[in-house]
Amino acid sequence: MFEGLSEADLAGAIEAMLFVTDAPVSAITMADMLHADPADVLQACSDLRERLLEQDGGIILTEVAGGWRLATSPRYHGLLESYVLSWDTRKLSQAALEVLAIVAYAQPVTRGGIANVRGVNSDSSVNSLLEKGLIREAGQADSPGNPILYATSKAFLERFGLRSTADLPPLEEFAPDDQTRDIIRTRLSAAKGFIPPVRDEHAEAGEDAEALPMQRALSDALSTASGVVDKIDFDDLEFEE
Repeated sequence: MFEGLSEADLAGAIEAMLFVTDAPVSAITMADMLHADPADVLQACSDLRERLLEQDGGIILTEVAGGWRLATSPRYHGLLESYVLSWDTRKLSQAALEVLAIVAYAQPVTRGGIANVRGVNSDSSVNSLLEKGLIREAGQADSPGNPILYATSKAFLERFGLRSTADLPPLEEFAPDDQTRDIIRTRLSAAKGFIPPVRDEHAEAGEDAEALPMQRALSDALSTASGVVDKIDFDDLEFEE
């Protein structure tokens, strides 16, 4: 055990370590730092998570992206959005959220596959998500031109509070009707290998009658996964005047 710490101090030490970082920390890393048994660290993390839940306060402990991290409770998400005023460094546009949902549910997928699902060229949103580190290049498709494949990143799991993409909510639950559910299933399953449409990303979405309810379902599903708000680095935020 780290000098000056006892087994009774383990949960408190873990809480202090996680408080000063906004990235998930693995049990192995914490065990090495604390000179403790990894099994004891895992048990302490589980105990701390339960204790925070029982307190029903504003902070919770989550297991995401292969590690543990403190985060704000989802019940205060709306309050914190109002408090911070501007999420310029974090906020995603509707188009970017839809593209991110397509990548999350259909990965690995090409730009053409993404555009086929949305019904519009989505290069701008793809580039924005790459810049934010929420998606990554994941090889090349075995098709004419060998287009680049895209998948979600570890930062995506951290941002949306997921241990893996298997924790994404079932997309079918967000479809307003059976027809939209079938459209989503068909377009996602056939997302790879399609040639993107000519329409510009900022064209009227109404030109694709199938796209509107499908886009709402995609963004709603991903928005549901983002109920946990990360700790904020105020130095990186831009506030409205």
